Amino acid sequence: MRGLVLPMLLMQLAAAAATPLAENITLDGCERKCGEVDVPYPFVTSYGCHRRGFKVTCDRTSSPPKLFLGGDSAGLEVLEISVQNRTVRVRATVWSCAVGNTSDEVFNVVPANLEPYVLSANRNSLVIVGCGFQATARTAMSLQQGAAMFPWCTSNCTVQDQQKVQPAGRCAGVGCCEAAIPTGLTSFNIQFLWLDMNATARPPWMTPNVSVLVVGQEWWRDTNTSAFKVWLLSLGHVIGQVIPVVLDWTVGQSSCTAAQTRPEFGCVSKNSECINSTSSAYGYVCQCNDGYDGNPFVPDGCQGSLRKHVTAGVFLAIGIGIGLFLLLLGLAAIFANRRLSIRKEKKMREYFFKQNRGLLLRQLVAKDIAEKMIFSLEELRKATNKFDEARVLGDGGHGTVYKGMLSNQRVVAIKKSRVVVQKEIDEFINEVAILSQINHRNIVKLFGCCLETEVPLLVYEFILNGTLYAHLHVDDPQKPLQWKNRLRIAFEVASSLAYLHSAATTSVVHRDIKTTNILLDDRLIAKISDFGASRGISVDQSVATTGIKGTHGYLDPEYFYTGRLMEKSDVYSYGVILVELLTRKKPSVYMSPEGVSLVAHFIMLLNQDKLSEILDEQVAEEGEHEAKQVAAIAAKCLRLNGQNRPTMRNVEMRLQRLQGSDIDISGVEEHLTYLGGNGEASYNYCSRQCSMEEEILLSASLER
Repeated sequence: MRGLVLPMLLMQLAAAAATPLAENITLDGCERKCGEVDVPYPFVTSYGCHRRGFKVTCDRTSSPPKLFLGGDSAGLEVLEISVQNRTVRVRATVWSCAVGNTSDEVFNVVPANLEPYVLSANRNSLVIVGCGFQATARTAMSLQQGAAMFPWCTSNCTVQDQQKVQPAGRCAGVGCCEAAIPTGLTSFNIQFLWLDMNATARPPWMTPNVSVLVVGQEWWRDTNTSAFKVWLLSLGHVIGQVIPVVLDWTVGQSSCTAAQTRPEFGCVSKNSECINSTSSAYGYVCQCNDGYDGNPFVPDGCQGSLRKHVTAGVFLAIGIGIGLFLLLLGLAAIFANRRLSIRKEKKMREYFFKQNRGLLLRQLVAKDIAEKMIFSLEELRKATNKFDEARVLGDGGHGTVYKGMLSNQRVVAIKKSRVVVQKEIDEFINEVAILSQINHRNIVKLFGCCLETEVPLLVYEFILNGTLYAHLHVDDPQKPLQWKNRLRIAFEVASSLAYLHSAATTSVVHRDIKTTNILLDDRLIAKISDFGASRGISVDQSVATTGIKGTHGYLDPEYFYTGRLMEKSDVYSYGVILVELLTRKKPSVYMSPEGVSLVAHFIMLLNQDKLSEILDEQVAEEGEHEAKQVAAIAAKCLRLNGQNRPTMRNVEMRLQRLQGSDIDISGVEEHLTYLGGNGEASYNYCSRQCSMEEEILLSASLER
């Protein structure tokens, strides 16, 4: 039903606009129409309705009846009466003048007994059709004064000239000429000066006479029939042709000011006004006020422009209807497009889920692990407010990390890849496969992943305090980490790396260990993150040949030049971290005065017993003795030959011994679990490259 309201409204408005308004065009009891011509008051056909000067006659002997100005049918035939324009359109008279006649010809366009009428200067022209003359037109009054009231016009044509087309329907002196009509004219005189009386000077089909007429400009200048009209008048064949001329009319012979005091004042409608005539030297006219239409000469003749309002309402309603239609069409298109997009996105999600789930399950040993770790894309969108940039925690080498809150109010970190390439997909799947099998208090915990995007999204525990890099390299020298915290963090990182390297069947090499990948929680406990570049090495291998992964300044030179990856590659990167903890200098950008890197400068000063020159002031103040021992451990980790570097288990035990009882590792083994290839929990705390003798010596050196 609602859909029918607008069409019904439009139909009603259109019907109202199409219905003529009840207009009071004349007085009660007066004839309103003669044939096809309306007769509005003050024009009347009967004496009972008569107003002086506006008598018209309806000749009913003709079929259809014809209307004439004046009291009999001998007057001018009326074609149309307009109260709004104050005009009467009548049939024009065409006069024929003999060539060679030198006397003035008098042309009475409006008979003398028709008082209110004059020729409309704005709507008529004087037209003379013929050849070989110059015509000068004057009024009867101007003849006595010797002053010309019309512009003179000339027509001098030959057979060749007559074949030319008149421009825009106007006479241009070829076969006819045209002149303007002065204001307030009813008759005029014309004097001809004949230029050539030779009959050969005119076309053979043109009569030797000249046709003179006053004609309405709208009719005369119709370009579609202008040539035909000139030809018709040149032959003198005008019988039966309706040639119009327009007359202006006025009421009375006084101004508005004088007329308003008289009982016969014509502007009787309450919504009308009186205007002094500009088309005649005397009289006035009436018109309806703005916003009103009708006849100002009858009581209540000027009525509100309902038709205009209705028509405007129709157009407004049509405009509103079109607007609503376009709006609904647009909304329908948006809705359809949205549904199409949702359907397309759903199919893509299903496709990516199937693809990524297969890749993931091939990486995971226990298939039920993947089922428990899967998040939907919609849940992660809600958690991050549609991945709002305000939620970005940082940009790593393997993706952008967002802060999110799950439906269970758990705050998490969500990693999303920036680049959609197969390498990124493989790295994300690799990270899921590794972290899903790791449970260590110093390794960031992976809660799960979303497989409904081309590159899976990873969901981690949220670590509040940012990266170790940010804590070391602060602008305020009062805020860096205390030495005891740095030493503890070094131990925790060593412990987690030793755990990764000590798997029963497959050890994990991080390959990108650096301070930006070490997170600190609210108690400044270290958590290793970003395992996208990590690689597993099976028990029957000591090294693996791979593409180079890592960060400049931390990358193992031996691995860089040979492409041979081993556990000792992480040991070198860890040694760089120790140097960074000791010096608070950035390995990737540091350059010494001698033009060498941070690691080279550190080793050089250590060998020269000038370690204090590069140590951080806070480290030198709080723990210079321990710092020298840590520097010695770092130097061993940074040996160019990987075989000469200690294992991470060795480093872990040395740091534990260095700190004595300051480091509490009780209960650590409760948290160390690695799911091996057979799905059973196992943990070999000594690296495969750790000698039995070294283990015994290190164990004996620990404080009990």
